[in-house]
Amino acid sequence: MMLALSAAFASVDDALSFAHEAAVPYVKQGYTVREDAWGGDLGVKDQQAVTAQLFKGNSYWFCLGTDTRGAVITVHIYDSNGKLAESEFWQKGRFAGAKITPEKTGSYYAIVTVEKSPQERSNWALVYGYK
Repeated sequence: MMLALSAAFASVDDALSFAHEAAVPYVKQGYTVREDAWGGDLGVKDQQAVTAQLFKGNSYWFCLGTDTRGAVITVHIYDSNGKLAESEFWQKGRFAGAKITPEKTGSYYAIVTVEKSPQERSNWALVYGYK
């Protein structure tokens, strides 16, 4: 897993800061945020799939952020069969999160979407924590 950077490095770095900010409440609950992160830029209604190997017995929070003021972003987690697998989801402006406690070890997919934005393209970054 690696951070996929767009041409605007500083903006993806800013988006990464917002993703880490979204993860703060879960760190306080004992989640460890991995150093792995994903990022890029998307147009309105565009989606990006991110693959993660998750393990049965752990709980995970995926936290998403954007540096675009006024943007609305979402993240949802699906299993390898394309079934929605998250147990919780929240969205608040430039932040979003989804929780999953996998029933089995395997590949899961976080789908990042820019729902609306005042800009043609919005930078985003995604991190995840586990416990």
